[in-house]
Amino acid sequence: MLTTAALVLTTGVGLFVVGLRRSLAVPAVADAADYLRQLDGDGPLDEFQELLATPFLSRVVKPLGAGVLQRVVGVTPSHYLERVHLQLLHAGLSGSMRAEEVVTAQALAGGLGLLAALAWVAVFQPATRMGVLVLVLLPLAGLTGPAAWLRRRVDERKDRIRKDLSEMLDLLAISVEAGMAFEGALEVVCQHFDAPLAHEFAHTLREMELGLPRRDALQNLKQRTDVPELSNFVLALTQADVLGMPVGRVLRTQAAEMRSKRRQWARERAGKLPVKILFPLVVFIFPAILVVVLGPAGINIYRAL
Repeated sequence: MLTTAALVLTTGVGLFVVGLRRSLAVPAVADAADYLRQLDGDGPLDEFQELLATPFLSRVVKPLGAGVLQRVVGVTPSHYLERVHLQLLHAGLSGSMRAEEVVTAQALAGGLGLLAALAWVAVFQPATRMGVLVLVLLPLAGLTGPAAWLRRRVDERKDRIRKDLSEMLDLLAISVEAGMAFEGALEVVCQHFDAPLAHEFAHTLREMELGLPRRDALQNLKQRTDVPELSNFVLALTQADVLGMPVGRVLRTQAAEMRSKRRQWARERAGKLPVKILFPLVVFIFPAILVVVLGPAGINIYRAL
Protein backbone atom coordinates (compact mmCIF):
# COMPACT_ATOMS: atom_id res chain seq x y z
CA MET A 1 0.00 0.00 0.00
CA LEU A 2 2.77 2.45 0.95
CA THR A 3 4.72 1.52 -2.17
CA THR A 4 1.70 2.22 -4.38
CA ALA A 5 1.06 5.56 -2.67
CA ALA A 6 4.71 6.55 -3.06
CA LEU A 7 4.62 5.61 -6.75
CA VAL A 8 1.48 7.67 -7.36
CA LEU A 9 2.95 10.63 -5.47
CA THR A 10 6.22 10.44 -7.41
CA THR A 11 4.36 10.27 -10.73
CA GLY A 12 2.21 13.27 -9.82
CA VAL A 13 5.23 15.35 -8.78
CA GLY A 14 7.03 14.43 -12.00
CA LEU A 15 4.07 15.45 -14.15
CA PHE A 16 3.76 18.72 -12.22
CA VAL A 17 7.46 19.52 -12.76
CA VAL A 18 7.24 18.74 -16.48
CA GLY A 19 4.15 20.95 -16.83
CA LEU A 20 5.82 23.74 -14.87
CA ARG A 21 8.90 23.64 -17.08
CA ARG A 22 6.76 23.74 -20.21
CA SER A 23 4.76 26.70 -18.88
CA LEU A 24 7.93 28.62 -17.94
CA ALA A 25 9.82 27.77 -21.10
CA VAL A 26 10.76 30.74 -23.29
CA PRO A 27 8.96 30.53 -26.65
CA ALA A 28 11.18 30.12 -29.65
CA VAL A 29 11.52 33.19 -31.84
CA ALA A 30 12.87 33.43 -35.34
CA ASP A 31 15.15 36.36 -34.68
CA ALA A 32 17.07 37.56 -31.63
CA ALA A 33 15.90 41.14 -32.23
CA ASP A 34 12.26 40.02 -32.07
CA TYR A 35 12.97 38.26 -28.80
CA LEU A 36 14.61 41.39 -27.34
CA ARG A 37 11.63 43.49 -28.45
CA GLN A 38 9.30 41.06 -26.71
CA LEU A 39 11.34 41.38 -23.52
CA ASP A 40 11.16 45.18 -23.75
CA GLY A 41 7.40 45.05 -24.24
CA ASP A 42 7.47 46.33 -27.83
CA GLY A 43 6.76 42.99 -29.49
CA PRO A 44 3.57 40.94 -29.64
CA LEU A 45 2.00 39.74 -26.45
CA ASP A 46 2.77 36.27 -25.21
CA GLU A 47 0.07 33.77 -24.28
CA PHE A 48 -0.01 34.79 -20.62
CA GLN A 49 -0.37 38.49 -21.41
CA GLU A 50 -3.07 37.77 -23.98
CA LEU A 51 -4.92 35.72 -21.38
CA LEU A 52 -4.71 38.57 -18.87
CA ALA A 53 -5.90 41.03 -21.51
CA THR A 54 -9.14 39.12 -22.01
CA PRO A 55 -12.15 40.10 -19.85
CA PHE A 56 -12.66 38.36 -16.53
CA LEU A 57 -15.91 36.80 -17.71
CA SER A 58 -14.24 35.17 -20.70
CA ARG A 59 -11.11 34.14 -18.77
CA VAL A 60 -12.57 32.61 -15.61
CA VAL A 61 -16.34 32.29 -15.69
CA LYS A 62 -16.72 30.79 -19.17
CA PRO A 63 -14.31 27.86 -18.63
CA LEU A 64 -15.95 27.08 -15.30
CA GLY A 65 -19.41 27.16 -16.81
CA ALA A 66 -18.60 25.17 -19.95
CA GLY A 67 -19.83 21.93 -18.44
CA VAL A 68 -22.90 23.60 -17.00
CA LEU A 69 -23.62 25.16 -20.39
CA GLN A 70 -23.59 21.79 -22.13
CA ARG A 71 -25.93 20.25 -19.59
CA VAL A 72 -28.36 23.18 -19.61
CA VAL A 73 -28.45 23.36 -23.40
CA GLY A 74 -29.09 19.63 -23.57
CA VAL A 75 -32.37 19.96 -21.65
CA THR A 76 -33.50 23.29 -23.14
CA PRO A 77 -36.11 23.18 -25.94
CA SER A 78 -34.76 24.22 -29.33
CA HIS A 79 -37.59 26.69 -29.98
CA TYR A 80 -36.72 28.58 -26.78
CA LEU A 81 -33.07 28.82 -27.88
CA GLU A 82 -34.19 30.15 -31.27
CA ARG A 83 -36.36 32.77 -29.58
CA VAL A 84 -33.48 33.90 -27.35
CA HIS A 85 -31.17 34.03 -30.38
CA LEU A 86 -33.71 36.21 -32.18
CA GLN A 87 -33.88 38.55 -29.19
CA LEU A 88 -30.09 38.79 -29.14
CA LEU A 89 -30.19 39.63 -32.84
CA HIS A 90 -32.75 42.39 -32.27
CA ALA A 91 -30.72 43.72 -29.32
CA GLY A 92 -27.53 43.85 -31.39
CA LEU A 93 -25.76 41.35 -29.12
CA SER A 94 -25.59 38.32 -31.39
CA GLY A 95 -21.93 38.98 -32.15
CA SER A 96 -20.84 39.05 -28.50
CA MET A 97 -23.25 36.65 -26.82
CA ARG A 98 -24.91 33.35 -27.63
CA ALA A 99 -28.37 32.11 -26.78
CA GLU A 100 -26.86 29.16 -24.93
CA GLU A 101 -24.97 31.54 -22.62
CA VAL A 102 -28.14 33.48 -21.79
CA VAL A 103 -30.03 30.29 -20.98
CA THR A 104 -27.14 29.08 -18.83
CA ALA A 105 -27.08 32.42 -17.01
CA GLN A 106 -30.79 32.02 -16.31
CA ALA A 107 -30.25 28.54 -14.87
CA LEU A 108 -27.31 29.65 -12.74
CA ALA A 109 -29.17 32.71 -11.47
CA GLY A 110 -32.16 30.56 -10.58
CA GLY A 111 -29.92 28.10 -8.72
CA LEU A 112 -28.17 30.90 -6.83
CA GLY A 113 -31.55 32.36 -5.91
CA LEU A 114 -32.67 28.99 -4.58
CA LEU A 115 -29.47 28.61 -2.52
CA ALA A 116 -29.84 32.12 -1.13
CA ALA A 117 -33.47 31.43 -0.21
CA LEU A 118 -32.54 28.16 1.53
CA ALA A 119 -29.74 29.88 3.45
CA TRP A 120 -32.04 32.71 4.52
CA VAL A 121 -34.71 30.26 5.70
CA ALA A 122 -32.12 28.16 7.57
CA VAL A 123 -30.55 31.15 9.32
CA PHE A 124 -33.56 33.30 10.19
CA GLN A 125 -36.23 30.57 10.42
CA PRO A 126 -39.17 32.78 9.38
CA ALA A 127 -42.84 31.89 9.42
CA THR A 128 -44.02 29.18 7.06
CA ARG A 129 -45.83 31.56 4.72
CA MET A 130 -42.88 33.94 4.49
CA GLY A 131 -40.44 31.06 3.96
CA VAL A 132 -42.48 29.58 1.11
CA LEU A 133 -42.81 33.03 -0.46
CA VAL A 134 -39.05 33.61 -0.37
CA LEU A 135 -38.35 30.10 -1.70
CA VAL A 136 -40.60 30.85 -4.67
CA LEU A 137 -39.71 34.48 -5.38
CA LEU A 138 -35.90 34.35 -5.26
CA PRO A 139 -35.46 31.49 -7.78
CA LEU A 140 -38.15 33.06 -9.96
CA ALA A 141 -36.32 36.39 -9.89
CA GLY A 142 -33.10 34.64 -10.83
CA LEU A 143 -34.73 32.86 -13.75
CA THR A 144 -36.50 35.93 -15.12
CA GLY A 145 -33.70 38.45 -14.46
CA PRO A 146 -31.54 37.78 -17.57
CA ALA A 147 -34.64 37.50 -19.77
CA ALA A 148 -35.97 40.83 -18.49
CA TRP A 149 -32.59 42.47 -19.07
CA LEU A 150 -32.52 41.15 -22.63
CA ARG A 151 -36.06 42.37 -23.36
CA ARG A 152 -35.11 45.81 -22.05
CA ARG A 153 -32.08 45.95 -24.33
CA VAL A 154 -34.30 45.00 -27.28
CA ASP A 155 -36.85 47.71 -26.45
CA GLU A 156 -34.17 50.37 -25.97
CA ARG A 157 -32.54 49.53 -29.28
CA LYS A 158 -35.85 49.63 -31.13
CA ASP A 159 -36.66 53.02 -29.60
CA ARG A 160 -33.29 54.39 -30.73
CA ILE A 161 -33.89 53.06 -34.24
CA ARG A 162 -37.30 54.76 -34.36
CA LYS A 163 -35.85 58.07 -33.17
CA ASP A 164 -33.01 58.08 -35.71
CA LEU A 165 -34.96 56.78 -38.67
CA SER A 166 -36.46 60.12 -39.78
CA GLU A 167 -33.11 61.98 -39.73
CA MET A 168 -31.31 59.20 -41.59
CA LEU A 169 -34.07 59.04 -44.19
CA ASP A 170 -33.73 62.81 -44.70
CA LEU A 171 -29.99 62.43 -45.29
CA LEU A 172 -30.60 59.47 -47.61
CA ALA A 173 -33.14 61.48 -49.63
CA ILE A 174 -30.85 64.51 -49.89
CA SER A 175 -27.90 62.36 -50.97
CA VAL A 176 -29.91 60.47 -53.61
CA GLU A 177 -31.49 63.66 -54.96
CA ALA A 178 -28.00 65.19 -55.19
CA GLY A 179 -27.06 62.48 -57.71
CA MET A 180 -25.57 59.74 -55.55
CA ALA A 181 -26.49 56.09 -55.87
CA PHE A 182 -28.38 54.40 -53.07
CA GLU A 183 -25.27 52.54 -51.90
CA GLY A 184 -23.28 55.79 -51.77
CA ALA A 185 -26.08 57.45 -49.80
CA LEU A 186 -25.97 54.58 -47.30
CA GLU A 187 -22.23 55.08 -46.91
CA VAL A 188 -22.75 58.80 -46.24
CA VAL A 189 -25.29 57.97 -43.54
CA CYS A 190 -22.92 55.47 -41.93
CA GLN A 191 -20.15 58.07 -41.88
CA HIS A 192 -22.23 60.81 -40.23
CA PHE A 193 -24.13 58.78 -37.63
CA ASP A 194 -23.01 56.56 -34.77
CA ALA A 195 -26.21 54.77 -33.82
CA PRO A 196 -27.69 51.26 -33.99
CA LEU A 197 -29.51 52.05 -37.23
CA ALA A 198 -26.29 53.33 -38.82
CA HIS A 199 -24.57 50.10 -37.81
CA GLU A 200 -27.37 48.09 -39.40
CA PHE A 201 -27.13 50.18 -42.58
CA ALA A 202 -23.37 49.52 -42.62
CA HIS A 203 -24.06 45.78 -42.31
CA THR A 204 -26.53 46.00 -45.19
CA LEU A 205 -24.01 47.93 -47.28
CA ARG A 206 -21.33 45.28 -46.68
CA GLU A 207 -23.75 42.55 -47.74
CA MET A 208 -24.49 44.38 -51.00
CA GLU A 209 -20.77 44.94 -51.61
CA LEU A 210 -20.20 41.20 -51.22
CA GLY A 211 -22.68 40.50 -54.02
CA LEU A 212 -25.99 40.01 -52.21
CA PRO A 213 -28.91 41.54 -54.12
CA ARG A 214 -30.38 44.72 -52.67
CA ARG A 215 -33.75 43.08 -52.09
CA ASP A 216 -32.22 40.27 -49.99
CA ALA A 217 -29.97 42.67 -48.07
CA LEU A 218 -32.95 44.84 -47.18
CA GLN A 219 -34.93 41.80 -46.09
CA ASN A 220 -32.06 40.82 -43.79
CA LEU A 221 -32.11 44.35 -42.40
CA LYS A 222 -35.80 44.00 -41.61
CA GLN A 223 -35.25 40.67 -39.86
CA ARG A 224 -32.35 41.98 -37.76
CA THR A 225 -34.28 45.00 -36.45
CA ASP A 226 -37.97 43.97 -36.27
CA VAL A 227 -39.12 47.62 -36.21
CA PRO A 228 -42.46 48.15 -38.00
CA GLU A 229 -41.52 51.62 -39.30
CA LEU A 230 -38.26 50.34 -40.77
CA SER A 231 -40.09 47.34 -42.22
CA ASN A 232 -42.49 49.72 -44.00
CA PHE A 233 -39.51 51.64 -45.39
CA VAL A 234 -37.94 48.40 -46.66
CA LEU A 235 -41.24 47.36 -48.26
CA ALA A 236 -41.63 50.74 -49.99
CA LEU A 237 -38.05 50.67 -51.26
CA THR A 238 -38.44 47.10 -52.55
CA GLN A 239 -41.65 48.01 -54.39
CA ALA A 240 -39.93 51.06 -55.89
CA ASP A 241 -37.16 48.82 -57.25
CA VAL A 242 -39.69 46.42 -58.75
CA LEU A 243 -41.89 49.12 -60.30
CA GLY A 244 -39.04 51.35 -61.44
CA MET A 245 -40.02 54.37 -59.35
CA PRO A 246 -37.43 57.05 -58.48
CA VAL A 247 -35.73 56.14 -55.23
CA GLY A 248 -35.33 59.78 -54.20
CA ARG A 249 -39.07 60.42 -54.30
CA VAL A 250 -39.75 57.31 -52.21
CA LEU A 251 -37.13 58.34 -49.65
CA ARG A 252 -38.56 61.86 -49.42
CA THR A 253 -42.08 60.52 -48.86
CA GLN A 254 -40.87 58.06 -46.21
CA ALA A 255 -38.90 60.78 -44.42
CA ALA A 256 -41.93 63.07 -44.26
CA GLU A 257 -44.08 60.23 -42.95
CA MET A 258 -41.49 59.39 -40.28
CA ARG A 259 -41.35 63.01 -39.11
CA SER A 260 -45.12 62.99 -38.74
CA LYS A 261 -44.99 59.74 -36.74
CA ARG A 262 -42.22 61.15 -34.55
CA ARG A 263 -44.41 64.13 -33.63
CA GLN A 264 -47.25 61.74 -32.82
CA TRP A 265 -44.93 59.73 -30.51
CA ALA A 266 -43.89 62.93 -28.75
CA ARG A 267 -47.52 63.94 -28.15
CA GLU A 268 -48.36 60.43 -26.94
CA ARG A 269 -45.50 60.40 -24.44
CA ALA A 270 -46.39 63.87 -23.24
CA GLY A 271 -49.95 62.69 -22.63
CA LYS A 272 -48.67 59.76 -20.52
CA LEU A 273 -46.53 61.93 -18.25
CA PRO A 274 -49.32 62.94 -15.78
CA VAL A 275 -50.16 59.28 -15.17
CA LYS A 276 -46.49 58.28 -14.74
CA ILE A 277 -45.76 61.13 -12.32
CA LEU A 278 -48.73 60.27 -10.11
CA PHE A 279 -46.97 57.44 -8.26
CA PRO A 280 -43.84 59.37 -7.17
CA LEU A 281 -46.05 62.35 -6.35
CA VAL A 282 -48.21 60.33 -3.97
CA VAL A 283 -45.38 58.30 -2.42
CA PHE A 284 -42.59 60.86 -2.05
CA ILE A 285 -43.96 64.40 -2.33
CA PHE A 286 -47.36 64.37 -0.59
CA PRO A 287 -46.05 62.80 2.68
CA ALA A 288 -43.35 65.47 2.93
CA ILE A 289 -45.91 68.24 2.36
CA LEU A 290 -48.21 66.76 4.97
CA VAL A 291 -45.38 66.59 7.51
CA VAL A 292 -44.42 70.23 6.88
CA VAL A 293 -47.99 71.53 6.94
CA LEU A 294 -49.59 69.38 9.64
CA GLY A 295 -46.50 68.71 11.77
CA PRO A 296 -46.65 71.87 13.91
CA ALA A 297 -50.41 71.50 14.38
CA GLY A 298 -49.96 67.89 15.47
CA ILE A 299 -47.31 68.87 18.00
CA ASN A 300 -49.55 71.58 19.48
CA ILE A 301 -52.49 69.15 19.73
CA TYR A 302 -50.26 66.56 21.43
CA ARG A 303 -49.05 69.12 23.99
CA ALA A 304 -52.63 70.32 24.66
CA LEU A 305 -53.80 66.79 25.38
